[in-house]
Amino acid sequence: MKVESRLRDAVRHFWETRADQKRRQGSESGLRDHGDRGAATGGKQLDGFVRLFADLLVECGMPEAHVHTQASLTTLPGFFRPTKQWDLVVVHEENLVATIEFKSQVGSFGNNYNNRIEEALGNALDLHTAYREGYFKPSASPWLGYLMMLQESPKSMSPVKAKEPHFKVHKEFRDSSYVKRYEEFCVKLVRERLYNSACLVTSNKDQGLDGWYREPSEEISFQRFVASLLGHVTGYLKVHR
Repeated sequence: MKVESRLRDAVRHFWETRADQKRRQGSESGLRDHGDRGAATGGKQLDGFVRLFADLLVECGMPEAHVHTQASLTTLPGFFRPTKQWDLVVVHEENLVATIEFKSQVGSFGNNYNNRIEEALGNALDLHTAYREGYFKPSASPWLGYLMMLQESPKSMSPVKAKEPHFKVHKEFRDSSYVKRYEEFCVKLVRERLYNSACLVTSNKDQGLDGWYREPSEEISFQRFVASLLGHVTGYLKVHR
């Protein structure tokens, strides 16, 4: 399935939405937000990705009524907390079929990188444990995906020193950029079977307005992510029709 043009549309929407939010934030307050805070706090930048996957799921045969993207319908019970709101949830005939988490990071790499890592790990553990404990009966093991949209900039692509006051960090993190660190992280999410598939897409706010993007690793490419999800859903539908 060729999805490159649709991915470009989602990337373009991401940057256009951020730019529009930043403009509106300034016009409403009469003041300019510091840096990109107006865009960062506005939300909705990833809606293009959410719509893209909702459309793909419907096109592969999942009834639209079972593909949920509204906040009121994407909340699932957790094991370590009462609930977790996901970005896209597929529930068909009381079966939890798939869940996807969409994340992005633009700037503030040092401040937010560890938060993103901890969130992704915690969310996976919470969902897998809830499934093990039977919270989603009669569901078979649901498909879980993680997609990161990351800004390419001098700060995200330059080597970063790791603090080592007592013990040495692993070699792959030594003088690695944030782009490389996210690449390593997404690969490990899949290899450790915390997520069925993960995807890292990078772009910048100048070329991104034209839909430009880059995929740092074939192992966590967008095409592979889509194929994994649709393969799972297609297999499910063969059994439940």
